[in-house]
Amino acid sequence: MRVSSAKAEKMKSFERFISTPTMNTTFTGHISQFLTQLQTELLPVLREDLELELSPALEKVIRVLELVQVERFIPASRGWVGAPPKDRVALARALVAKAVLNLPTTEGLIDRLKVDQALRQVCGFDRRHRIPGAWRFSRAFAEFAAGQLPARVHEALIGAHLGDQLIGHIARDATEIEAREKPVAAAESPQPKPRGRPKKGEERVKEPTRLERQTQRTLAENLAELPKACDVGSKKNSQGYKETWVGYKLHLDTADGDLPVAAILTSASVHDSQVALPLMPLSSQRVTYLYDLADAAYCSPVIRDEARRLNHVPLIDHNPRRGEKIDFAPHEAQRYKARSQAERVNSQLKDNHGGRHVRVRGHDKVYAHLMFGVLVIAAEQILRLFH
Repeated sequence: MRVSSAKAEKMKSFERFISTPTMNTTFTGHISQFLTQLQTELLPVLREDLELELSPALEKVIRVLELVQVERFIPASRGWVGAPPKDRVALARALVAKAVLNLPTTEGLIDRLKVDQALRQVCGFDRRHRIPGAWRFSRAFAEFAAGQLPARVHEALIGAHLGDQLIGHIARDATEIEAREKPVAAAESPQPKPRGRPKKGEERVKEPTRLERQTQRTLAENLAELPKACDVGSKKNSQGYKETWVGYKLHLDTADGDLPVAAILTSASVHDSQVALPLMPLSSQRVTYLYDLADAAYCSPVIRDEARRLNHVPLIDHNPRRGEKIDFAPHEAQRYKARSQAERVNSQLKDNHGGRHVRVRGHDKVYAHLMFGVLVIAAEQILRLFH
């Protein structure tokens, strides 16, 4: 945006406020100062000095953009010939705005930028003819996906606002993500095990399960082992009917207040329980929490033992597996009700922030697309908790 020196100084004053390390470090104090400065300095500059018409939807975009500060994670200089870094900053801000406004396609975002002067200037595009084409958005998005930009911004946001807080519950759940790409061919089944009892003197070595292997590996090794290709997944819906889809599965850890803390994207065929052990240490690195809440898909003594090892209390619905179901104690059942926060975040992602509009292909790009939505949900919930 081209503004006068006085206007530019007001904008710089707001930016200095956001980056000031001596701010109130409590959660409510930090957000209170942020919103006060937003309402008294930035929005008046945009309305009065720049004469922009700010709709409620655009104000939401501004609040999210200024809270997440995605431009801080884009290098100031790339060091080779090509589009200038300023172009990448505007493109990144526009992609965050796309997730806030739930625009289904990049073409829809470009059309909105062409007709909405206020949105153009908020994102950082100077004039109408400077709006890049879909090909440049695509190229920039590929760069952001390769560098995991939205995931890094989300991790920093959670660390900055929740890193010193004590979280009561983490609700763990997975949701299907439909993709527009061809599923990979199913892997050949391993050599079948010999049937019957072993012969005299024969020793059969039992192969450890993935959960058992995960307890002996590092977080990085567990993440690298998880299948990530597009394939076919299936599950039973709430009515008991089997559903299938082609694509991926997003595994989310959600904190109190419907705040997504960590996310992992795997192949659609990966069972929910196979991602519990990587998610637990990933969330534990970002926040301190007390209870692990999960449905019967995560019912495993290995998962419960790992939760206790991390000083968490596992509240996992029991899967009787043809046996007798073990119910929660009354106080546990009351706490377990907080698990619905995971379902609300899954629904929010799909209905309002792009979870149903996956138009890109490949694990990295699909993950980046979804993480823009997860980032927006986290920012909106942080601001909503203050109110």
